[in-house]
Amino acid sequence: MPTRPLWPTRRDLLKTTGGAVAASLLAANARAEPSPDKPATQPAGKLIGIQIGAVSFVDEGVARVLDTVQERAHVNAVFLAVFTYGRGIGGRQVPGQPLPDHGKQEYDLDFHGGNFATPHPEFYQDTVLKDLKAPDHGRLDILEAVLPEASKRGVRIFCWAEDVWRGNLPGIEKVQEVDLEGRRLNSLCLRNPDYRHFLDGLTRDYATSYPVAGLMWGSERQGPLNNALGASHGGGGDPTRVGCFCEFCREEARQRGISTDRAIAGYRQLAGFVQSARKGERPRDGHFVQFWRTLVEYPELLAWEKLWSDGQHEAYALIHSAAKSVRRDVQVGFHIWHLNSFSPFWRAEQDYARLAEHADFFKAVMYNNCGGPRFANYIRNVHRTFFGDLEPEEALRFHYRVLGYDEKGLEDLPSGGLSADYVFRETLRAKEGVAGGAAVYPGIDVDIPTGKDEKKTTPDDVREAVKAAFKGGADGIILSRKYSEMRLDNLSGAGRGLREADIVSR
Repeated sequence: MPTRPLWPTRRDLLKTTGGAVAASLLAANARAEPSPDKPATQPAGKLIGIQIGAVSFVDEGVARVLDTVQERAHVNAVFLAVFTYGRGIGGRQVPGQPLPDHGKQEYDLDFHGGNFATPHPEFYQDTVLKDLKAPDHGRLDILEAVLPEASKRGVRIFCWAEDVWRGNLPGIEKVQEVDLEGRRLNSLCLRNPDYRHFLDGLTRDYATSYPVAGLMWGSERQGPLNNALGASHGGGGDPTRVGCFCEFCREEARQRGISTDRAIAGYRQLAGFVQSARKGERPRDGHFVQFWRTLVEYPELLAWEKLWSDGQHEAYALIHSAAKSVRRDVQVGFHIWHLNSFSPFWRAEQDYARLAEHADFFKAVMYNNCGGPRFANYIRNVHRTFFGDLEPEEALRFHYRVLGYDEKGLEDLPSGGLSADYVFRETLRAKEGVAGGAAVYPGIDVDIPTGKDEKKTTPDDVREAVKAAFKGGADGIILSRKYSEMRLDNLSGAGRGLREADIVSR
């Protein structure tokens, strides 16, 4: 293969099973010819997308699934989960959650994940991450199975891949992040050349081997500072298990003039503050003052956060460059994590204008139904650390003011969710941010699982969210997270919203 730069940097500008399944679903392999001179352009009309995992097509059949989503929601684009080890976009319904009213009525407790297409070895010669074919459906190549039928219908197919991994894959320890105590983490280092070779190879494989309309990459991760503080809507983790402090990150720090020793010392001190705060111990001068004092004493904390964040942006640029090196017309976009709606600190690192330099589109997550429980959990987490001087309701109101929302109080937020107005505001903000540099496709929540007594999706919720997105100027929408957890009446709510917004014919 020809040698070329893999990424721009600051300096050099970074089981064979299921024979019957394969026989019924496989189509002839078609390889797309590169078209290097064709510029990337947005297709005419609004994109009406939906995220679907391989298992739905296996369980229900390609034609039937496409019939359903087209008839109920006017879908003209499928974001097919082709690479994931996670249950958020792959597999059937999450075990323990109610099964939807379609598909097999059983959980896939043996879900494994991986590459649901066919990895072509020539693209993975320079990485230890090889032979990652998903074993879930034998030799089935889900892109070969879906593309012909989708093409006949005029439905565009996008490869949907995410940065979620299993910890027991061969060689993965060579690319995992390293925490401040030298332990391996489950996440992979975005500065590790081996991982970057994998991202380059995976992207070029899909763009070369299949006539897909585009690719979307998702990386629901944040840097060490926010992770140490527990500033997330998930569980607050161990503040010492943050990174990355591997040899490649240390070398980048050296070139930036950042002391690794002082950064580690600062993160250890920050971890001590977080651990004490979670025990209910109040610093003499209060939680926020102590947090800020630590930042002032150790400016390397923010410097390392910046180093990590730059690595994530460089990975986005790598993926965009790799795809465009194969086909200029292929659309490349990124899934922007839901934390963008809760944390002003993570939002500050997701500058749409900067991101648009290496993207044709964004799927900006605007899940308003599950957004209520998630936002409430985020507030509980940060209230236990650097916002511990405030009452929880005060912390929530502070975030509303900073983020530009006017939503429910903390007591009602988990059961009531966020409103459609939140979707409108976030769409408008994203459109203003990209300033025409990329398309904005809000991610619309359809039955994303929540806990007991927490907000559940209704058809009207979906209808109003869809209308709000287009009111805010959306270039399209992506119904999320995966078809295998959506109820059909809620999917129909999207169709009603599209008709009422005059996006499709009534």
